[in-house]
Amino acid sequence: MPYKHNEPRRHRIPKSKYKVENWGEYNRALRQCGSLTIWVTPGALAAWTPAVTGRRGRPAAHSDIAIETGVMLRLAFGRPWRQTEGLLRSIVQILGMELPVPDYTTLARRSARLSLAAALMKPNGPVTMVIDSSGLKMVGASEWHLEKHGGKLRRSRRKLHIAIDPDSGDILAAELTTTEDGDASQVGPLLDQIPGPVNAVLADGAYDGDPVYRAISDRHPTAAVIIPPRATTVPGQKADTTPTQRDHHIQQIAEKGRMSWQATTGYGRRALVETAFFRCKVLIGRSLRARTLPAQKVEARIACAVLNRMTSLGMPVSCKLA
Repeated sequence: MPYKHNEPRRHRIPKSKYKVENWGEYNRALRQCGSLTIWVTPGALAAWTPAVTGRRGRPAAHSDIAIETGVMLRLAFGRPWRQTEGLLRSIVQILGMELPVPDYTTLARRSARLSLAAALMKPNGPVTMVIDSSGLKMVGASEWHLEKHGGKLRRSRRKLHIAIDPDSGDILAAELTTTEDGDASQVGPLLDQIPGPVNAVLADGAYDGDPVYRAISDRHPTAAVIIPPRATTVPGQKADTTPTQRDHHIQQIAEKGRMSWQATTGYGRRALVETAFFRCKVLIGRSLRARTLPAQKVEARIACAVLNRMTSLGMPVSCKLA
């Protein structure tokens, strides 16, 4: 049951209990997330040092792969730039390779200009995507500092929009914006990052509206859109037009109730995106380390790539007991 539906009587409802059926495999996957075993492919070694372009000026000493590797290590292990340089340098020494390691100033400067046009995940077939957003803190005075020394809270936030696959838990697309950008405006950019067909799109009521339905139908005309309409919404179709998906949702809720609509459409899977945000804030952090918006966009996208690497090691398979 959704939280809002049972909020007045929440104190009388016992908490549900779940059991992880594949605890042995999941336990090994959790230990592997902290493993320092490094695999370096021949392609990465060949592209570690950038090729000579023949252009005027001093050539770059490190390729984007070297910079991206440093950023991934920084986010995965929660280290500042100086410690990240030392970690990367020690890994190269342990592997016995003669590779140039970028210093911390180069990592910080080049990370804001990384080109990350590649998709986070490449699905093998049509996927179902769940969209949502969550706020991330920026560097600033903490609550403890304000309580002790006074002043006003001047910390601003960024908004991370993600689209996940509810079956695998992988993050399919990600976009970091300011708080002025609405959730509905990022549906199109998220869909553009998915290189393949989409079967269905699930989102909460904040995405309800014709612009979202139009953005989805323009890119994936046959995709099912499962978004709960607002309580005051009425069907908007005319007599000479066929009912839209939104009109069907409104009619079904009016006839059978909202809970029956959620069970019929499978809207309950939308809660899995909240689990993805919780996993992101626990493993990566609730704050952005970068100071500028371009660098923060790169940091957020690489953080999603790191999470996909971790979830690929293994995910829990839970069953409800009571």
